[in-house]
Amino acid sequence: MFEGLSDKLEGAFKRLKGQGRITEINISETVKEIRKALLNADVNYKIAKDFTDSVKEKAMGQDVLKAVSPGQMMTKIVHDELAELMGGVSQDINLKPNPSIILMSGLQGSGKTTFSAKLASFLKSKKGRQVLLVACDVYRPAAINQLKVLGEQIEIEVYSEEGNQDPVKISKNAVAHAKNYGINTVIIDTAGRLAVDQEMMDEISRIHKAVNPAETLFVVDAMTGQDAVNTAKAFNDILDFDGVVLTKLDGDTRGGAALSIKTIVNKPIKFVGIGEKIDAIDVFHPSRMADRILGMGDIVSLVEKAQEQYDEVEARKLQKKLAKNQFTFDDFLKQIQQVKKMGNVKDLMGMIPGMGKAMKDVEIDDDAFKGIEAIIHSMTPAERDDPSLMNGSRRKRIAAGSGSTIQDVNKLMKQFDDMRKMMKMISSGGGRNAMRNLKQARR
Repeated sequence: MFEGLSDKLEGAFKRLKGQGRITEINISETVKEIRKALLNADVNYKIAKDFTDSVKEKAMGQDVLKAVSPGQMMTKIVHDELAELMGGVSQDINLKPNPSIILMSGLQGSGKTTFSAKLASFLKSKKGRQVLLVACDVYRPAAINQLKVLGEQIEIEVYSEEGNQDPVKISKNAVAHAKNYGINTVIIDTAGRLAVDQEMMDEISRIHKAVNPAETLFVVDAMTGQDAVNTAKAFNDILDFDGVVLTKLDGDTRGGAALSIKTIVNKPIKFVGIGEKIDAIDVFHPSRMADRILGMGDIVSLVEKAQEQYDEVEARKLQKKLAKNQFTFDDFLKQIQQVKKMGNVKDLMGMIPGMGKAMKDVEIDDDAFKGIEAIIHSMTPAERDDPSLMNGSRRKRIAAGSGSTIQDVNKLMKQFDDMRKMMKMISSGGGRNAMRNLKQARR
């Protein structure tokens, strides 16, 4: 995500490295490189020019603090301008009316149907909503079947009418069905085309007038760059939609759509799709995205994901066990399961400052913990409970049973032992004391 743009911006900031102060000469060269980076990322030329003009104006008016280098000051200015370019602040989805109707729009292939299901799952699990998915793509039977399969996975009802080819009637009947059964949220998945055409626009406009949605979202494939922005403008002229959804941000995307779309249509990006899994959906935060573009990570999102999986009761039990040095492989397995629920491991690592660049060429698939889990599952209950039992013959048996080597088992045993010592230190207050000492030293 934004790898090319991040690298080029980093190169631009290096031009100021070693400079004692910001001057018109060195800032002009840096700004020129930033503009090139934006254009290479498929950002509209006028937007790129206005952006760099604003950066230059702000940079030239800055008195660089003694504790901050010109490069650091420029990074801060570009960060703030990037965040502003993408909307400044995050915008929540509107769920006021009852039922709250959400109309999904976009071209075929943008990921609209998949995202409809992701949004339904998100609203059900995070907002406590009762959701009804509505299949209104009557021209593509595969879309209806796809929505039904996804609906089964997330245990959400999918409304469709076999034989009815009128999406306006289907959507109105679905809303009536929701009211009858006390369902407070309706998500309508509409038909898309390979390109914008009048027939499609007329149809979605009629659906919009018929159901009067509280929220109309335009779903766009982030990998299509400026084409995505032009399509968004065409849809907005007809629908006056409320927000944008960028899908496939985890793909090989240059970032032009994310950086241009807010300026062109003056509508916020509300959500992003970051993978194929049903929970691969994030609320869009402009400032956090600017952090990631500039290689600063996204610690806030990482902490939020961790808190979602945090179980206070289990945490207290674990703390007691750690204090008594009773942390077992079963506890280790539970911790792994919690990390897996947080999302794609490589994406999580990219949220740690400085790790995004380091992880760029590293391939970590969703089965990254598979080998560790296989080894632990090959242990007997007694071995999982008491690691001191693990002699040579037991390790040999576990390696054979898990399809791994004795070296793999030995490596896991060492990692487990190191983790247990570290967690015991944190639990006993050593970690807190270290942090307290560090803060005092900084003062």
